[in-house]
Amino acid sequence: MFDIALQKMLKPIVHKIGQALASLGISANMISIAGALLVIPVCGAILYGHYSLALCFILLNRTIDGLDGAVAQINGPTQFGGYLDSLADFFFYAAIPLAFAWAEPDNAKWAALLLASFMVTGVSFLAFAAIASDKKAPDQERGPKAFLYTIGMMEGTETIITFTLMCLFPAYFAWIAIAASLLCALTTAQRLKMAADILS
Repeated sequence: MFDIALQKMLKPIVHKIGQALASLGISANMISIAGALLVIPVCGAILYGHYSLALCFILLNRTIDGLDGAVAQINGPTQFGGYLDSLADFFFYAAIPLAFAWAEPDNAKWAALLLASFMVTGVSFLAFAAIASDKKAPDQERGPKAFLYTIGMMEGTETIITFTLMCLFPAYFAWIAIAASLLCALTTAQRLKMAADILS
């Protein structure tokens, strides 16, 4: 929902950093892998109740996620790069709720609800991208991408907000997970309607 606006605001800064990284020979794929590896300290911090530290690693992960896209746009996006970026993203999205479930068993059923919501929303995103790769969809403002992106109420920015709130207010994990799951359901409905309009 807020991804495009946030990307426009941060684009000049991210592009400059991306140029610097590209000039050093650092590839977008290397950055994606580095971001994925940050999942390990994030989960460790959550498991031991160090939520402020976990939040720092979460924000660092998302910063890196923006930088791999900037480097990819400079060097030219590749299909494998898009695949690797998405794989790293979903690994990250799945690991955080799982870590909260392991840290506090009372969170388990709400973490399961959120993970199921992420799965369905992810399918609504990736299946459309695979099937409608030759169709025109409302992703033109995002710039060059390895594959088709679709809009929704629950996108990357909203997911970061969700995880931030969980780290700041871990006692309210259940309510935050429920709210995020509802946004995921609304996003899936949005994409279902769009798919019906475009693919029917």
